[in-house]
Amino acid sequence: MLPPVSEVRARTWITSEAPCCRRVLVMRSVVGIKRISAALLMAVAAINFTAYQQARAFTHFAPTGHRTPPPQTLSLGQKMQVLVKGVEVPRPESRRTPRDLGLEFERHVFPGSRGVPLEAWLVPQVGARGTVLLFHGHAASKDSQLREASVFHRMGFNTFLVDFYGSGGSGGNETSIGFYESVDVARSFDYARKLPAAGPVVLYGASMGAAAVIKGVADQQLKPEALILECPFDSLIGTVRHRFTTMGIPSFPLADLLVFWGGMQAGFNGFQYRPVESAARVDRPTLLMSGANDEYVRPEEARSIFEALTGPKTLRFFAGVGHDSCLRRRPDEWKAAVSAFLDQLLPAGETGH
Repeated sequence: MLPPVSEVRARTWITSEAPCCRRVLVMRSVVGIKRISAALLMAVAAINFTAYQQARAFTHFAPTGHRTPPPQTLSLGQKMQVLVKGVEVPRPESRRTPRDLGLEFERHVFPGSRGVPLEAWLVPQVGARGTVLLFHGHAASKDSQLREASVFHRMGFNTFLVDFYGSGGSGGNETSIGFYESVDVARSFDYARKLPAAGPVVLYGASMGAAAVIKGVADQQLKPEALILECPFDSLIGTVRHRFTTMGIPSFPLADLLVFWGGMQAGFNGFQYRPVESAARVDRPTLLMSGANDEYVRPEEARSIFEALTGPKTLRFFAGVGHDSCLRRRPDEWKAAVSAFLDQLLPAGETGH
């Protein structure tokens, strides 16, 4: 029996229109995919642009302005603003000199890394046991080490406080978070050990300065009498990630992008900047100190560097101290630890080689 004419017409319409409907659906799907892809590309571009700006702000000092406060003091809105605009880090300048502590000093200028001059202060000591070179942390200058320098001076040492390139009286306006500063360490060591009555040379570094000392000693095969290190980070990517987690923000992917773009801008692979690997090539006697509550350079980082060091070594943690000067927070304990370490290597009666 033949179907009704109306049913035949309906089937014919469906059959003839089906390819057209499929084409419309396909076209709509393609348009949707393109829109999603465009949105994703825009999001990726925005994230990379933000990371690029953040990296540049962290490694290129502003001529003026006020430094962005620590993340734990910022509101959620302020944290988001910092994420978008980047931190503000004015160029570090020295506000005080050794004379403010009643110490006479000499100003020295000598060639550093990246073709810029380095400035240092020499505070001489009569009948010195040796000379302690002091290297500051990120976004600081040599006046941040005056407290430690005055203690070393009272212990009988000349002190030689150095500005890394980009800070204080040295040339430049940038920082590589210790990567190229390691060459400044080597240049400073070579210069200071030739000074009159220099005697045995001890290298002291804090945070970025400590990382630069480790890398400088390893890469340039320096042979100082000893190292005194405070809160050195074991890898650049690790310490950057900790900055994000301290703010309560997931570190991925911004931390990785920050390290990538920061390294690209400075001309090195930030992921391969690992002081813990350099520490495995350091055999000098070392005192390593760190705050037990440091959120930026965690205790496990200090332990990993300590375990990698191949020479005589001592590890000391200070309870209740964060990413701060251990001398400022625990003066008596710091002085006791440093004095015992130096007295073992350079007894107070000795005045150098």
